Amino acid sequence: MTRQELQTASKLLKDAAEQTTGDVQERLYEQSDQIAKLATREEGPDHGRLDRHMNVLHDLAGKTEGDVSETVTEARSQLFEYRKSVPGV
Repeated sequence: MTRQELQTASKLLKDAAEQTTGDVQERLYEQSDQIAKLATREEGPDHGRLDRHMNVLHDLAGKTEGDVSETVTEARSQLFEYRKSVPGV
C-alpha cells in the first residue's frame, strides 16, 4: 500500500537536501529515506513515529532559510495531513 502524503514528504525532503550541505543535508536525506520506507511498508506508522519525524522536521526548518525552510515545512505539512487519517489519539 502506498501512502501518497508520505511519498510527497519524502520527495520534498530529498529536494531540500539537494539544496543544502553538511549536517543538515545528511539529516534531510535520512528523514527522506525513513519516510519513503514508511510510505511503502505493509503497516503504516503510528502517531508516535509520525510525531518524532514532525519534531525533527520542525527543528530542521528552523536551521534552514528561504526555499529550503519552506520545502521542509511543506514536507512536515504532508506528514500532518497523513497523520489525520491514522486511527487513535
